[in-house]
Amino acid sequence: MKPLYLCIHAHFYQPPREDPLTGEIPVELGATPFRNWNERIHAQCYYPNAILHNYEKISFNIGPTLMEWMFDYDPITLKRIIQQAQTNVERYGVSNAMAQSYHHTILPLATRLDKITQVRWGMYDYEMRFGYPPKGMWLPETAVDLETLEVLAENGIEFTILAPWQGKDIPVSPTHPYRVALPNGKAISVFFYDQSISTRLSFDPGATVNADTFVQEFLLPKVGWINRNGGAPTLTLLASDGELYGHHQAFRDKFLAYLVNGAIQDKPIELIYPARWLKEFPPTETVEIIEPSSWSCHHGVLRWAGECPCTPNASWKDPLREAFNEIAETIDKIYLEVVGEGENNPWELRHQYIRVVFGEISLDVLYEQVMGKPLDVSLRDELYLLLRAQYERQRMFTSCGWFFDDFDRIEPKNNVAYAAQALWLTQLVYGRDLTQVAREKLRHVKSWRTGLTADEVFVKHLQRAQDFWKVKV
Repeated sequence: MKPLYLCIHAHFYQPPREDPLTGEIPVELGATPFRNWNERIHAQCYYPNAILHNYEKISFNIGPTLMEWMFDYDPITLKRIIQQAQTNVERYGVSNAMAQSYHHTILPLATRLDKITQVRWGMYDYEMRFGYPPKGMWLPETAVDLETLEVLAENGIEFTILAPWQGKDIPVSPTHPYRVALPNGKAISVFFYDQSISTRLSFDPGATVNADTFVQEFLLPKVGWINRNGGAPTLTLLASDGELYGHHQAFRDKFLAYLVNGAIQDKPIELIYPARWLKEFPPTETVEIIEPSSWSCHHGVLRWAGECPCTPNASWKDPLREAFNEIAETIDKIYLEVVGEGENNPWELRHQYIRVVFGEISLDVLYEQVMGKPLDVSLRDELYLLLRAQYERQRMFTSCGWFFDDFDRIEPKNNVAYAAQALWLTQLVYGRDLTQVAREKLRHVKSWRTGLTADEVFVKHLQRAQDFWKVKV
């Protein structure tokens, strides 16, 4: 038995870039010579890491919307990734791949119903692709509150990974997981990553020039500390964005491959991943979390809700979230009016709608399974539009729309297009204009660089939707 167990977790994700009308990603000039950023990052990161078999040796998650794109663009690479995770299931009975909630929503800022939808959609996506239910789930930006952990536990998720400053009893130890007791009487395991070495891995290019040096300078001192303190098996968990391995940092994919295959081979270090660690070493200590908190904002989750020191010139973020919350309430109200409440279960219908998106079953079959009665023919078209609106309504809360300091970027403008599409689809059912309040609120969302306002983006998409619908009809 080796004293130091090393886990390297990579969070692979890209925001959705698809035009909600066509389903296609428009040409993105900044990604030249590729057609869009997904293709460029795929060539620099996802594909080479699959060829190097890095997904077999690390802990990882891949955003569901990224896997959806990869399934269409390069299904062979996606199959390689899934097979590499399957290798660990065959060896140890548990997978090194974690799930992720579906649309990279900042869950502490979401309603409980939206949390449930995002978690269940993410779990379904994982099970459909990997062939078995997930034990762990990566939370977008590791953003967490107790309600989020409750939803995870209620749906069978056993663990997640957080930043060390998200533990209330600081300093928490990254050498083992903790148990978090939840208000609903359940519990969940939480791993905290090693901040110091993870920072080196992520943001210090000089530290990752040579994998042998990385092991010598940052990992072997851990082994010495363990030996001086009794020699019990100890975990070192490192966490980073997966795109660092080849995209953000050239040749980092090769560094990772040598680190996990060569540099540690004759050292007292063994690779492991969270599900396997829990199987062998369940938590014996408890901890409380700081809520809400995240790994990329030291002000809770303010980066995605308002003006935050992490991103100057952020006065546009609060009115954008306020506008989207208003749009969500409008869409939900009409959805309930059409689908009905009482004995019906419209939210369970939405939670399971991902099965229709994947083509597992038809909308008619899903409706009968959830509602306990056949879907009336007169309701079918309206329900199709309303559930598609619910999909776009979920997508408009993608975290990347608030992450940066300016509104006039691809990510926020895409979120506004998803919001407009959701309201437009709902309006087709409702029969009256629903956009006036949204337009008024979105006028207050303004780029400090270019002066572009969100209502301009919103109206432009509505005009496109009207033209598109006429052609389609």
